[in-house]
Amino acid sequence: MRILADTHVLLWWLADDPALPAHQRDALADEHNDVFFSAVSISEIAIKASLGKLEAPADPTAALLSGGFEALPLTAAHAERLRDLPGHHKDPFDRMLVAQAQCEGLVVATLDSQIGAYAVDVL
Repeated sequence: MRILADTHVLLWWLADDPALPAHQRDALADEHNDVFFSAVSISEIAIKASLGKLEAPADPTAALLSGGFEALPLTAAHAERLRDLPGHHKDPFDRMLVAQAQCEGLVVATLDSQIGAYAVDVL
């Protein structure tokens, strides 16, 4: 399976937080799965950490790469997909993750029920 972890899932993974459901934790840890984190999530973490809205590792990219995750850049094709997304979700970070998942054929690991309203598979 090819998985894109949303920002909350990444933060819970990094913190070994019990809020991350076991089935998602198992899927992220399964070496047979390709697990991606988005540059969008790293941007969201950086912005919110700088505003004092969350605590995060100083270098989440290095932590995720060392944990076997793969980085997914935001491409022009991903950005163009945003134009055609219905307005189910108002959070621009989540909308960008949906666009990436659609373009790349990825399953989104999330607990955000609004993500499931899009034409994207959710773990």
